[in-house]
Formats: sequence, structure tokens, C-alpha cells
Amino acid sequence: MAHIQTSTRVPALWTVAYGPHRPLTVRILARCLLRVRAFARDLALADHVPYGGY
Repeated sequence: MAHIQTSTRVPALWTVAYGPHRPLTVRILARCLLRVRAFARDLALADHVPYGGY
């Protein structure tokens, strides 16, 4: 039996993007914001990794 980590934190934006109790337009907007956030993070880390990046 796998141990489930109880300290895992799910961001509120993730809950809005993939939760079942939100209107479709709100979920789509939240997913777009998650993509923008991930892109900005990748861009910020691009200078700090040895294999390049963007």
C-alpha cells in the first residue's frame, strides 16, 4: 500500500482549474493562467540550469 503524503499543497488556482463545481469559462481561464505561470517559471529558471533552456 502506497503512503499518501498529507503535506501536499494544492494551489487554489489548480483547484479552480480542475474542480467540478466551477463554470466552464472560469475553469478554462484558470487553466490558461496556470500555463502562463508555468511558462514564466520556466523562463525565470532558464538562466539557472546548465543545459540551456529558452
